[in-house]
Amino acid sequence: MLRARAPHQHHRVTYVELFFDLVFVFAITQISHTLLAHFTPMGVLQTTILFLAVWWVWIYTSWITNWLDPERTPVRVMLFGLMVAGLLLSTSIPKAFESRGLAFALAYVVMQVGRSLYTYWSIPKSQPGLRMNLLRITFWLAFSGIFWIAGGLAEGQTRLILWIAAVAIEYCGPLARFRCPGLGATPLADWEVEGGHMAERCALFIIIALGESIVVTGATFASAAWTAPTIIGFAVALLGSIAMWWVYFHIGAEAGAEHISQSGDTGRLARLAYTYLHLPIVAGIVVSAVGDELLLAHPDGHTDAKTILSMVGGPLLFLIGTILFKRSIRGIFQLSHLVGIGLLVVLIPFAHSLSPLLLSTATTIIMLVVAAWEAISLGSSAKAEI
Repeated sequence: MLRARAPHQHHRVTYVELFFDLVFVFAITQISHTLLAHFTPMGVLQTTILFLAVWWVWIYTSWITNWLDPERTPVRVMLFGLMVAGLLLSTSIPKAFESRGLAFALAYVVMQVGRSLYTYWSIPKSQPGLRMNLLRITFWLAFSGIFWIAGGLAEGQTRLILWIAAVAIEYCGPLARFRCPGLGATPLADWEVEGGHMAERCALFIIIALGESIVVTGATFASAAWTAPTIIGFAVALLGSIAMWWVYFHIGAEAGAEHISQSGDTGRLARLAYTYLHLPIVAGIVVSAVGDELLLAHPDGHTDAKTILSMVGGPLLFLIGTILFKRSIRGIFQLSHLVGIGLLVVLIPFAHSLSPLLLSTATTIIMLVVAAWEAISLGSSAKAEI
């Protein structure tokens, strides 16, 4: 038996957790490349399902390593096992709706159910609340696993429908507090986490997504002809990633970590702010990476619907997720973010008349304005308080 860590006792992110995250660097790369290769309505839907699965398996593991000590050898071994399954999951992503559906489904179910069962057996009986929570989670994941595996065995539209059902079940689980017949629902008091650790884990995933964006930008630029439009496009794409980093990390990430660390209801806040609201933030970065690749491939080309959706939709998703995340922390909607969202929406009707380079430049300028506005306004507020 392993003793669960105290929820209000600060502990840092460990090296083994960072090592575990390397699998998800690859997974995010696979997601962005799959989206680029299948940027149709059906392809977007399929890639969204795969992205939701990747995020869910990662965030659930982050909850577990918040409760168990990754420095203990049994927990490390569990994480190494998850890495093996995670690598199979990641390599299956490009053909998950073709020939590797069953491989993707089996890897996913093994990770979700296996990790939860292991944690249930690891928590001592002296902590019945946490044990029952893990038991309920296991039942929900096992139930959704039926749909994942059935979808992996099926083909075409049937696979899509079954996997949509599986995702819906899993994403409803925390909202329903994993209510089970005869077992009831988990009290939020049993979901207490060490807030600083949870905030840091999610911030590191944002770094993973931004890092993947920079890798895509660098790799595409390296293989492209170095013309003036391409060089400018490279600079614009890099500035866009920097602006996203600034918007999330300059004040928001640290404020979120401080708020959840001092909260008396860490379970509820971790469920809302970090489990759900980080989804559009990461998705926005991934979609923006696709836009950056399209930009560098054809900076002076025609701006089609795929280009508009990625170049405008990525920053839009990112700002929507960030403003909701910061509202959950500060209780207000950031005016800078609202203005940025409004400007991006206003840009959409004019996007067809702009080249990819001009469109990307416009969205990057909007993101830089949001970053500078928030930094200046919040910096002035902090000085006023002093």
